[in-house]
Amino acid sequence: MDYHNKEPWFYMQQNHPLYMPYPIQMQGNYLNEMEYEKDLDRMKELYPKEAKRIQKYIDEECDRMEYEGSLMFDEYPDRTMLQIVCRNIMDKIQEDEEKEDNIEASEYRKRSSRGDGLSNLIEVLLYNEMYKRRCRRRRCNRWW
Repeated sequence: MDYHNKEPWFYMQQNHPLYMPYPIQMQGNYLNEMEYEKDLDRMKELYPKEAKRIQKYIDEECDRMEYEGSLMFDEYPDRTMLQIVCRNIMDKIQEDEEKEDNIEASEYRKRSSRGDGLSNLIEVLLYNEMYKRRCRRRRCNRWW
């Protein structure tokens, strides 16, 4: 076979320009991610009133934890550390409710002293939010 008479690869007929596929694929991934976020926001609108209020605190805490090397992105997150994060969120909720001087503040204190109800809801919402952010990070970091 004579390799000297063959044309170089860059002279061959191309079906598409070399620079096009990657940015279009990246843009498609970005649009898919936006669609996931919109869908999640639609579902969060259906949360009960108390869960919506707690979700704000969860989002703030997750925003603080969203950095390279964070507990949130560990392959196997430490359960004890996550429980401490949940307790911190519960304390923040209690502080804010006491500042507002609501009747509900006493209800929060009752629930937190029993260790069920509110603390379980905070744990579930926190783990769900962490899962969502971990998945988003995996999907987005593939392309960067």
